[in-house]
Amino acid sequence: MIRSLWISASGLQTQQMSIDTIGNNVSNINTTGFKRVISEFQDLDYKMTDQIGSFLPEGMGLNGGIQIGCGVGLMDTRQIFEQGSIENTGNQFDLAIEGNGFFRVKLADGSHGYTRDGSFMVDGATGRLTTTSGYYLEPPITIPDGATSISISEKGMVSAILEGESASQEIGQINLFKFTNPAGLQRMGDSLFAETVVSGDVTQNTPSADGFGTLCQGFLEMSNVNLADEMAKLLTASRAYQLNARAIKNADTMLSIANQIFRG
Repeated sequence: MIRSLWISASGLQTQQMSIDTIGNNVSNINTTGFKRVISEFQDLDYKMTDQIGSFLPEGMGLNGGIQIGCGVGLMDTRQIFEQGSIENTGNQFDLAIEGNGFFRVKLADGSHGYTRDGSFMVDGATGRLTTTSGYYLEPPITIPDGATSISISEKGMVSAILEGESASQEIGQINLFKFTNPAGLQRMGDSLFAETVVSGDVTQNTPSADGFGTLCQGFLEMSNVNLADEMAKLLTASRAYQLNARAIKNADTMLSIANQIFRG
């Protein structure tokens, strides 16, 4: 009965983690470039109780004993980098990546972050493209003063038409970055990811190159969270949590009865 308390407690803990993960997914359903996370569980060690082989007829008891599980634990929270839906915004500085790849931005400490959130704007002081949080796009793209129109091709070439001119001129190239194992990236908030040893090597290339996605100007990639799927998972996790709580209550009742019997 003591074991059943610990087993059920492990179930409570892991199901709570699952509910937390689902809640974070749902709360970010409208977050640009957000990638959903799934919780993965594994069973814990097993305890061998009685060796029963010698008490059974030959050919029976093939397991060699009674194995009692010790509960469940959270093995991993895996990031799912499926494509999110592409929505039209009409903003000339909004960019959606259709396919593989990330934008790279420069963080305040000089390091690099990676994002699928292409909602860019022009920094008034420098003219450079930045994220809405103020991180500069890398390699840098500077919009010249007097630009009346900006065009960004699916291959990342940025062109501008200056005031008083009719012909456009190329002003920069937006590149994409991809990783050997994007699921190994570390989340930083602000729809940013940081490279890790687990994420593997980073490769830079122009959009539309082999293995890289294309850019869609005037569009944004939305979250890849599916509300119906998340609600189904939430109901399952909530039900499992309730059953584990009931198992703890029943084990506690049985312990109380056993103590009363022992005390006479």
